[in-house]
Amino acid sequence: MQAIVIMAGGTGGHIFPAMAVAKQLMASGCPVYWIGTDNSMEAKLVPQHNVPMRFINIQALRGKGLMTKLLLPLRLLKAIVQAIGILRELKPAAVLGMGGFVTGPGGVAAWLLRKPLIIHEQNAVAGMTNRYLARLARHVYEAFPHSFDNKQKTETVGNPIRSEIVQLHAQEKITDLNNRPLHLLVVGGSLGALVLNETVPKALAMLFAQQKLTAENIEIRHQTGERTYQHARTAYAQEKVNADIIKFIDDMAAAYAWADVIICRAGALTVSEVAAAGVPSIFVPFPHAVDDHQRKNAEALAKQDAAIVLVQKDLSPESLANSLYAMIQQPQRLQNMSQRAKAFAQLNAADVITQQCLHYAREAA
Repeated sequence: MQAIVIMAGGTGGHIFPAMAVAKQLMASGCPVYWIGTDNSMEAKLVPQHNVPMRFINIQALRGKGLMTKLLLPLRLLKAIVQAIGILRELKPAAVLGMGGFVTGPGGVAAWLLRKPLIIHEQNAVAGMTNRYLARLARHVYEAFPHSFDNKQKTETVGNPIRSEIVQLHAQEKITDLNNRPLHLLVVGGSLGALVLNETVPKALAMLFAQQKLTAENIEIRHQTGERTYQHARTAYAQEKVNADIIKFIDDMAAAYAWADVIICRAGALTVSEVAAAGVPSIFVPFPHAVDDHQRKNAEALAKQDAAIVLVQKDLSPESLANSLYAMIQQPQRLQNMSQRAKAFAQLNAADVITQQCLHYAREAA
């Protein structure tokens, strides 16, 4: 069976879905190689999963200075030449682009060499690289409907997510709340979210003061990241709110299984995982995400009445307290939100993409 080359990088939102596909391909006996950049997250993560890597020299295009933009055509051409050399060496049956600026040169190289190009867009708004590559690709997959303008060759499949989170889809949520505390999970991500550190404790303290909540009927876990850990501890202490404050969550599947409600950002993978696990959600989208894609990710779930979206510029302890109380005062509403989230979830994205790659790998054998 001929190899498949995967291109993905820059952030976990691109790398982890790509790795889900890579694992399925390798389990099917298909060799996999990965193209990335050597000073990046993928260079650290991918080799841990025994996937051989090749590197090209390219960097993000947005938000750079004038000189970088003037040199961009030359650097892009150099990266395309590097990618052509790698693809000629590896002779893959097909090339899979899963997002990030590294996919641009590799995608163009695949097209020039007449290798089948498959791309997947994780966000509700297609990134700049994928918008260009969609014109060259044979297959275009998207996680959310209407991410691309070219409807004819686009298939909505959801995001590839980890198998242990897929398994949560069959488990019943929001049970026995009359006999135990509500479980509130707050996730700030690897870098943390200062706005959640500041707003969540104040909102909870407000609900305690109004006697809408007591310390006995809620348990709080707040993941902060390394950078904002002490800030969060101080904020909770000042409001006299008890919480289990942790830097990182090693087992997100267990955290989703524990949670009755989650407050978090709205990265594409987070939204897809929360939907699969059926956790009622309050999303506070990162306001500086490119093309405001986090807000649009969150709105896809909110339109199903499975989540609430609070825009950061309008976020306050009062608005968060009101939204949280509106959700938790009626367990039946939480159960309905959980069921709607699960109905929205698409669980077979990794299977669909893997099978398309295997089709080319077997055809070329």
